[in-house]
Amino acid sequence: MTDYSTLDEIVDKYADVIIDMADTVWNEPELGFHEVKSSAYEGIVLADHGFAMSDRGIGGLDTSWIATWGSGSPVIGILVEFDALPSLGQAAASTKTPREDGNTNGHGCGHNLIGSGAIGAAISLKEYMEAEGIQGTLKVFGCPAEELLIGKNYMAKAGAFEGLDVAIHHHPGPRNVAFNFQMQAAADLAIEWHGKSAHAAVAPWAGRSALHASEVFTTAANGMREQMLPSCRLHYYMMEGPRAVNTIPDYVKLMVRFRAADTETVAEYMAWIKDMAKGAALATQTREKVTVVSTLYDLLPNNVLADHLTETMGRYFPVDWTEEEQSFAKAIQKEMGLEELGMATEVSPNPGGALMGGSTEVGDVSWSVPTIGAVFAAAPLGVALHTWGVTACVGMSIGHKAVVQSAKSLAAMGLDLLTQPELIEAAKKEFNERTGGKPYKSLNELDGPPGGRLDEVALEDYECCIHAAMEHLGVKEIPRAQASD
Repeated sequence: MTDYSTLDEIVDKYADVIIDMADTVWNEPELGFHEVKSSAYEGIVLADHGFAMSDRGIGGLDTSWIATWGSGSPVIGILVEFDALPSLGQAAASTKTPREDGNTNGHGCGHNLIGSGAIGAAISLKEYMEAEGIQGTLKVFGCPAEELLIGKNYMAKAGAFEGLDVAIHHHPGPRNVAFNFQMQAAADLAIEWHGKSAHAAVAPWAGRSALHASEVFTTAANGMREQMLPSCRLHYYMMEGPRAVNTIPDYVKLMVRFRAADTETVAEYMAWIKDMAKGAALATQTREKVTVVSTLYDLLPNNVLADHLTETMGRYFPVDWTEEEQSFAKAIQKEMGLEELGMATEVSPNPGGALMGGSTEVGDVSWSVPTIGAVFAAAPLGVALHTWGVTACVGMSIGHKAVVQSAKSLAAMGLDLLTQPELIEAAKKEFNERTGGKPYKSLNELDGPPGGRLDEVALEDYECCIHAAMEHLGVKEIPRAQASD
């Protein structure tokens, strides 16, 4: 049986590095596509610990990168996220309290812990591999804009995850459990109608209303709900629309998100949605334009990896919470009107691919390579992600203790994958059975994600930060990838 004590000691040695990363990113919460400081800082930490920054700007995402160490097989991928959410700029307090600096962004999904813990696991595992002479390659992926559901899917389209044997990741939440759910496939479509403006009172007959086109579309879309499969979901909102009541509006833009249990169903309904957009244009004598902004594969479960990770997590969780930390958690629950249960005190069993209603671009990774993640308790029981309570917890000792333990579990899982070829073989067998041997093929229709490119000033600042750090560390300059077709 593997003795993990030395590896655990290495993670403990880097605990201050992990916590400093977590707090640095928490203190500078940046939104998707604009994670300039977070991306640069976390990439530099990896470079400072011997990882080669082997690529960046992948799939049209300026703040993406890949950091690589080692050689030969197996090749283990570790996923990093760093973007924050708007309107969640909560202080590290047990009551709803704005940040003193006035920043309204916040890590209400705990991505400050995702990056710090994953990188902590990577640098610890590297040190252990060097000491023990273990062969293999570690590849850490800096993945932007997860909250926008536009990141890993474009990186996958660009082939970033090809050649991996397994990909691992982790995510804070209210429970300790393997991230082995079936999350929904999804598509985001921007639909525009162009009409003809006219005075709404003097000569309305001279106009053609883009607003009417959108109304015809939404009426048809809501009618479609009656024929949708029970697992399907349809959401939409108006991005741009009329600004005056006395003018026939000549332009409307909707964002439509469709979700389904699998990618094939998403593709089927996407065609229906496009037909409805065209039909609305024909009915109102306007012109439509449909742009598929982003598509996500469903998250593919892997019970082989999930069972193993669940056992691994049992060595490190639950965290030994202090009385003060439990009181902090219960105070948040009280303010949110929840039962005062405090923090999780157990590891939940493998969910076995149970269907969840949300979506994640980790799904595209999971259809490219066997993938598993750990959900670790860094928020009170019952407190949902994307809330102020999560922002508060991941910026103080609860988040600090949880992420160090999760780094240990990721590192241990990585070690087992490196030293137990039968584990990878079994995971690949299940992967091939679930995919039916079909290769991953992105449904994204754009060459690069909208918003993935920084403006010239931000890009220059980002480049200067990276360049200066690489020069200081004596690390070879990072090449930039080209956006995939």
